[in-house]
Amino acid sequence: MAMSPTPEAIVPDTEPAAKRDVSSWLPTVRDTLLAIALALTVGAFLVIVSDEQVIDAFKDLIAYPGSFLIYAGDIVKYSAEAVWDAYSALVRGAVGSGPALQRTLERSAPLICAGLGVAIAFRAGLFNIGAQGQALVGALAAGYVGFTYDLPAGIHLVAAIAAGLAAGAFWGGLVGWLKATSGAHEVITTIMLNNVARFVVLYFLAKEAFQKHNSDNLITPPPMDSATFPTVGGLHLGIPLAVVAAGAVWWILDRSKLGFELRAVGANPDASRTAGMSTTKVYIMVMAIAGLLSGLAACMTVLGLHQSVTDQVVGSVGFDAITVALLGRATPLGTVLAGLLFGALSAGGLGMQASAGVPPELIQVIQALIVLFVAAPALVRNFGRIKRRRTKKSSVETEGAVA
Repeated sequence: MAMSPTPEAIVPDTEPAAKRDVSSWLPTVRDTLLAIALALTVGAFLVIVSDEQVIDAFKDLIAYPGSFLIYAGDIVKYSAEAVWDAYSALVRGAVGSGPALQRTLERSAPLICAGLGVAIAFRAGLFNIGAQGQALVGALAAGYVGFTYDLPAGIHLVAAIAAGLAAGAFWGGLVGWLKATSGAHEVITTIMLNNVARFVVLYFLAKEAFQKHNSDNLITPPPMDSATFPTVGGLHLGIPLAVVAAGAVWWILDRSKLGFELRAVGANPDASRTAGMSTTKVYIMVMAIAGLLSGLAACMTVLGLHQSVTDQVVGSVGFDAITVALLGRATPLGTVLAGLLFGALSAGGLGMQASAGVPPELIQVIQALIVLFVAAPALVRNFGRIKRRRTKKSSVETEGAVA
């Protein structure tokens, strides 16, 4: 008589939850810091190979190989000086003084908000490339209310912010509605709506009601003082609003029913439908929230910096938000930290260009390399899985042919 196997004893998990959470985060933090270090290393190499003194010393080394030690020493010396000058200027421009820190925070706040919009869509399984368009329509709406209506200070600011949020939420919710009702892929619709948003903004900027007085350019008047963010110590309201937005996204994702549903839909839409969840509601709601956050980012640019609206008013914040969300691993805290990092790089890049003569494009290269190195481990792992599957499949086919 065959003996049934003795079941293994179930050992309870006595490890504290906090310790488990830290253990799960350590590899992510390690990989991210390593990616940043590698990106800065490659950036240092680019600084070295583009430095004129290093190039001249290398030419002398080629021309006079007999003086190898002298010119090799010059290359090392000039390389170290070039890297030190560039990165010290970067740090000074980012956090080296009160005004520098102010610029960093002002540039970080819109990136954080738009990045949160991309991140929350990621968690629902949606790739929101439309933050740029959502921010543009939000900027137009907030700017219009800001320069058109003469309202009391508090009411005017709230009305302008509400207009920006509503416009961004509508533009994002439209993507969710198309996804839910027709199955249109959000990548395609967001890319298309980015272009549509730009042409909508240009259309309205050509109207007399939107044009700045005595200007032939497509530009609006700046918002009235009553509609601009108040400042405390040189910092405007956008910075605390970004912190509040991050807290709100954390609460939605981890403490609300909608957060549970959007994470479930992101993991498996079919199973979520079987469980009775409305994927239509989730898609529309999450994209509306994403658009609202991008609209808030636009408000920080127009109302926070007292800027007129053009078709370039938000810069590339919507596209930069994608890299911020990717670097932050689509988590609120990670997105905040990534937004601060990219804001510091952006602000420090100006100082690096002014003090060390390094072209500002180097910052864009470093940002791109950070994202590339963050994604590289996952790409390598996926490539390994694909390779193993192909090997296994070919071995099975070979065995079948032999049989």
